[in-house]
Amino acid sequence: MLRRTIAIYLAGCLLAVGCQQAQPDFAERGPTPLAITPPAQEDIQTAIDRGVAFLLEVQNPNGSWGSAHSKPVTVLMPIPGGYWAMNTGATSLAIMALCETAPDTPEVTAALQRGQAWMFEMLPKMRRDDIATIYSIWAHAYSIQALLRLQDRLPGDAERDEKIDKFVDLQIRLLGQYQALSGGWAYYERYTTTRRPNLISNSFSTATVLIALHEAEQAGYHVPKRLPLLGVKAILWSRHPDFSYGYYSLPIARPEMSLHKKPASLARSQTCNAAMYLWGDQRTTLPIIKTWLNRLYARNGWLSRARKTQRPHESWFAVAGYFFYYGHYYAGVCIDLLPADERPYFQDHLANILLPLQEKDGSWWDFPLFRYHQEYGTAFALMSLNRCLHAGD
Repeated sequence: MLRRTIAIYLAGCLLAVGCQQAQPDFAERGPTPLAITPPAQEDIQTAIDRGVAFLLEVQNPNGSWGSAHSKPVTVLMPIPGGYWAMNTGATSLAIMALCETAPDTPEVTAALQRGQAWMFEMLPKMRRDDIATIYSIWAHAYSIQALLRLQDRLPGDAERDEKIDKFVDLQIRLLGQYQALSGGWAYYERYTTTRRPNLISNSFSTATVLIALHEAEQAGYHVPKRLPLLGVKAILWSRHPDFSYGYYSLPIARPEMSLHKKPASLARSQTCNAAMYLWGDQRTTLPIIKTWLNRLYARNGWLSRARKTQRPHESWFAVAGYFFYYGHYYAGVCIDLLPADERPYFQDHLANILLPLQEKDGSWWDFPLFRYHQEYGTAFALMSLNRCLHAGD
């Protein structure tokens, strides 16, 4: 059985490599979004200010963001590890958003210090949830990025910096421990009960981890070479010639599934393209990144139809509601990769999508995920809009 599994895996790798030989210009052709009136920069800043005020208002007394308060429809959630992972992920994203967008005021500094203290308490016990779920990979990835931003934003001392170094190294080690046999990362364990997760990984969760690991490496932390090397190969396995990405790293197993198809990849392609570009994939070019940004804007209905749905994957092409702000955040990450003079067009289109969706209380949300949805949605939207502000304006 093991030999057969390895043979199938290698055959898939060869097929994936072969698929990459398609002409690059095939992936550079796509729809163009309709012309828009660019949003005023003042309106973007006002929306950011309202979102920051919301995050400051809803921070928990213990310093975290979000809670396990249940909505009518929930997702599989092991106790207690699943809630720890969701709480840590939402808190990490809120910290990231405040570090990137909030003014340097005593109120913001105090909120970040409370969040930092909560992270220091939670991270030592953050582990894999159970056999079936590995939600902790999201917490490990986003906590790396949150810690790096805290290191830059808050005044520190030798003791604080030593703790951050220790916790970043811990998250990298745990991500190595939970790396699947296919080379990527997944948040569900489907076919085996081994200590190392199985062959299945998700293209977008793998890309999320790779982006966090790239930030850590750029900040001087040691990232074992096998993590990005195998992670990139796992994403290659799921990549189609047009640079859409299958949901799993094994799309050849069931290529007819709707969630592997192009309309379902609008959010995944932003994340995967950013990760592949950052880790030096020569086929992921800036023209391809721009093509998929344009596709996101022109075909945004495939994502917007899923926004605020009640169950995962219930929308067309099995798109889940929680992909909406996630995908637009990584669109902002892709915009940051472009030359400065090419960004305004893409920034304006991204802001044009997000500004009308802000709720009356200043938040953004896309899926009723316990009591974490407004916190993570607002954080993603804030970081997206911050990347829509034109340089020098």
